[in-house]
Formats: sequence, C-alpha cells, structure tokens
Amino acid sequence: MAGLFITFEGPDGAGKTTQLKLLAHHLQSLGIPYIVTREPGGTPLADKIRALLLDVQNENMAPKTEALLYAASRAQHVEEVIKPALVRGDVVLCDRYIDASIAYQAVGLNLSPDMIRRWSVEATDGLWPHRTFLIDVPSEFGLSRIAARGTPDRIEGRGVLYHERVRRTFLELARQEPDRFVILDGSATIEAIADQIRHEMNRLLNL
Repeated sequence: MAGLFITFEGPDGAGKTTQLKLLAHHLQSLGIPYIVTREPGGTPLADKIRALLLDVQNENMAPKTEALLYAASRAQHVEEVIKPALVRGDVVLCDRYIDASIAYQAVGLNLSPDMIRRWSVEATDGLWPHRTFLIDVPSEFGLSRIAARGTPDRIEGRGVLYHERVRRTFLELARQEPDRFVILDGSATIEAIADQIRHEMNRLLNL
C-alpha cells in the first residue's frame, strides 16, 4: 500500500475534528490526493452501527456488545474505504481508530485491552496508522466544550471519571509507541496546533 494512513485521537472535546479538517485543506492546497473519514462509521453500513452506538436510548448496551459493534464497524470501514484509498496512494485522514477502542471500550469500560486489541487486529487484518496525532486536553475542559455544543451522545455523556480514564489511556498508548504518536497540547491555539501538524505531515511527505 503506497498511501499514508493518518489518525486523529484524543478525549472528547479535544478539537481533533477541527484539526483533521485543517490538515485536509493543507493537503488540498498541495494537490495531494486524500480522503477524510471517521469512526465509528465511514460507510453506509458502518454509519448504521454508529447510530446504534451513540443513541442515548441504548444505555443498557453491554460493554462487550459495544466493543464488538465498534470492531464490526471498523472491519467494514477498512475493507470498503481505507484499504482501497491506500492502494490508490491517497492520504487517509481518519477521525478515531483502534486506539480509541482501547481507551474507550477496554480501559473505560473495564474490558481487557489485549482482547480489544486482538478483536481490532482481526477486524482490520492488522492495519495500523503510519502516524497518530493525539490532541490532549484535561477531561473537564473537553467535557465543557461538549456541553456548550448541546446534548451529549451516549459516550460523551459518561461521567468525568470515565473520561479521565480514557485520557490517561491515550497518553499511555502514546508513551508505548513514541514513533507513531505525536502528542499535541489541545489548550494551545487552533493555528498553533495546526502548524505542528502541518510540519509533521510535510516531513512525512518529504516536502
């Protein structure tokens, strides 16, 4: 696969979606082919799974059910969208991926991280990102941003202790794989964060 697979991670409210869009504009200005996608979702089938996962009426969903639904959505997403784009040589910009499942479903819901990783590897045939931009913010700060946007979804609405476990897990994953992760301070200005991301992408693209 000749393309580049780039993921954006971070606690809810970190601003990762904003930064993903800014990087997409940067790639467009350079004339580099890219696609923007997200998880859960990214395909018609996966979007239906996303609706189930985020619906606040499904509050009684069992943790393993949640984790398996994420893995099912990811399997379809990788097969239908991500792999074909990489074969074409595109840059794939993805809003969340396997690291999110380890943080949100494994540690966040007290499931086995090894089990979640194993399911995700099976679902994706072992496809991992070339680079992961982790935008880090304190949990309370991120949740205040979520509250300002309106009613939180099923995952966002979990308590601050849950989201703090998620945040700590992201930072631990980054510590374990320093060559893949780039940690960014989400409390910095939007433009300052975007500058750091553009610099790293230019380096990856040998510009």
